[in-house]
Amino acid sequence: MACAAARFPCAAVASAGRDPSTGKRPPSGSHAAPSTSSSTSSTIAFRSAVDGSVSGSRRRRGCAAAASAVRSPAEEEEGGGGHYYSSDAAGPADVDTLIAGYLADKRNQNANGAADDTPTSASAPVTQQRLVGRVYLIGTGPGDPGLLTLKAFHLMQTADVVLYDRLVSPAILDLVHRDAKMLYVGKQAGFHTRTQDEIEAMLLGLAGNGATVVRLKGGDPLVFGRGGEEMEVLMSRGHEVHIVPGITAAAGVGSELGIPLTHRGTATSVRLLTGHLREGAARDAADGAGNAVVDPVDFAVTAADLDTTLVVYMGLGTLPSLASKLIASGFPRDMPAVAVERGTTPRERRVFSTIGNLPAAVVAEKLRSPTLIIVGNTVALSPWWPWHALSGESMEEGGGDAATPPRTRPGAGVTYVAQRGLPSEDTSSWFREDSEVVKKLRVLGREAHQEKQEDRKNTKQTNEVTSVVGEEAVAGGKAR
Repeated sequence: MACAAARFPCAAVASAGRDPSTGKRPPSGSHAAPSTSSSTSSTIAFRSAVDGSVSGSRRRRGCAAAASAVRSPAEEEEGGGGHYYSSDAAGPADVDTLIAGYLADKRNQNANGAADDTPTSASAPVTQQRLVGRVYLIGTGPGDPGLLTLKAFHLMQTADVVLYDRLVSPAILDLVHRDAKMLYVGKQAGFHTRTQDEIEAMLLGLAGNGATVVRLKGGDPLVFGRGGEEMEVLMSRGHEVHIVPGITAAAGVGSELGIPLTHRGTATSVRLLTGHLREGAARDAADGAGNAVVDPVDFAVTAADLDTTLVVYMGLGTLPSLASKLIASGFPRDMPAVAVERGTTPRERRVFSTIGNLPAAVVAEKLRSPTLIIVGNTVALSPWWPWHALSGESMEEGGGDAATPPRTRPGAGVTYVAQRGLPSEDTSSWFREDSEVVKKLRVLGREAHQEKQEDRKNTKQTNEVTSVVGEEAVAGGKAR
């Protein structure tokens, strides 16, 4: 079956991979034909875009080649996991249409035995039949699925809907349970699938219809993740919001490379900085509506000192300016520094250098986002710092004291060292879908999901009994 050249280029193929009446995959080895019934066509279209085509390599493998013709920048970066980050993985462009599709799909499931807690009209405004949903803002860490918390994994097995960012790695998205509706809401320079306002509208619309929503964010949701903004919006509308912390990139990458963020006698503090500010920050500052920071580079320089480890998120674009201003403010040009692309993942690349040479080194090696930058004397404590004092010990052994990079030693002209791959054991196989660890965790997750469904059913029955008793009491009062 050829994929149609539309916003969802693989809709036809993806919908064929699921039972039109249930939205679930057929048993292994069987093939369900897509329904042609007009009564279910809109549901199938939504499911294809939101569920079947974006639910992991196990759900959209057959469309990978066709989708490559319309690959987004994020897809190009992600390689084999690119289907998670394509434009059609975002679902219908219109948020109201997306919510209506979700409700139609839920009604389909309810017709097949699930507890019905969904409003009866797919197009009914949320304000008319608003239920109180739960939203979990979850940090997934810097990319290694082994750094997920057990709480995060559990919630990924029980969610109705999962909204995820670009910085959530494919290996982690593969761990979401297969019946969840997955929606890509990632942003990167020049390619925003959703504005922040649209993301918040999606969260409100889904939660307002009683869904349990998991919002997956790279790193920690409250460290340059805009989790606080989403929390405020949801709480203002009466929704239950839970924050599940994640390992922020500074901690994950620093620990992986053996770079202490603080170290007695070397760094008494650490500062987490962003390489760019939100649009309109300068205008808001001038109007007194925001904080006073209008230039992230100037702020980083004023916040820096020789006894502090600087960690810069999203700083590739401003690195040349940051380096020159740090040096102008008194930083030595040979201050150790490292830039790490895709830290903690098998596709990691890193460049060790000095703050004076790092900008040119990053350009020479063509590092791309997401890249974390660490500047400070603690960088030279890493076992992977290439320029340990000549003591007969190899870099891998981590011997000797840190020394100045070789621009002042034999082999002058070598101003940086590029490395690729994980610096430690690759444990990704521990957390593949077919691994024993994941199988055991999924069993626990399914049990928890069944308990949740039973609780929902019992709660609904209790509410119905209470409603009937209340109506009888009112009727009795009127009779008297």
